[in-house]
Amino acid sequence: MHFPATDLNPEQTYRLMSGIVVPRPIAWISSVNASGGVNLAPFSCYTFVSNQPPMIGVNIGRKAGERKDTGRNILANGHFVVNIADETLLDPLHESAQEHPADVSEAELLGLEVLPGSAVATPRLAAAPISLECLLHSVTPFGSTGAEFFVGEVVMFHIRDGLMRDGKVDTRQLWPICRIGGPNYASLGAIVTKRGIAQTPKSVLKPEAA
Repeated sequence: MHFPATDLNPEQTYRLMSGIVVPRPIAWISSVNASGGVNLAPFSCYTFVSNQPPMIGVNIGRKAGERKDTGRNILANGHFVVNIADETLLDPLHESAQEHPADVSEAELLGLEVLPGSAVATPRLAAAPISLECLLHSVTPFGSTGAEFFVGEVVMFHIRDGLMRDGKVDTRQLWPICRIGGPNYASLGAIVTKRGIAQTPKSVLKPEAA
């Protein structure tokens, strides 16, 4: 099967690409709305973009040409929290994708306890095994549908006791949720361990001479 990308409308392209780029991690973003409530929404176009300083990136699209609540809240406040859900939180994570008026708190609606942020004013989810408090670094628009790539600098890591092994998160203990095409999710399945491959240590670039 072969067809030009220009033959697809935005909805068709989204359905195709969300089934190709799999599995995807999920950023369950908490943000503060204009009423002071905690909005909550999942985004699976999510990755990390820098390790010094630590930065994560999330693509946030639009609905009928308007920014989603999460995008508006982040731009208004300059901070947000990426919560990482485990398999026990699949149902509320999925339900938090339901569209509501901007002043509705999905965290309150779903009965999810929140805790105050330590470094930013956005609360985090108490039940999340990992939460990343972020300051907005930059927003870059892409494409013709108004999608924007939000980059946040992580200023505080919250990691549940027992998840760390030798400075790394033990994925077997975390059991994160991954997103695939449509309203479908998956777990990790079998974890295959190969031999470690030596790599040059990460380092900070030296300033270029003038």
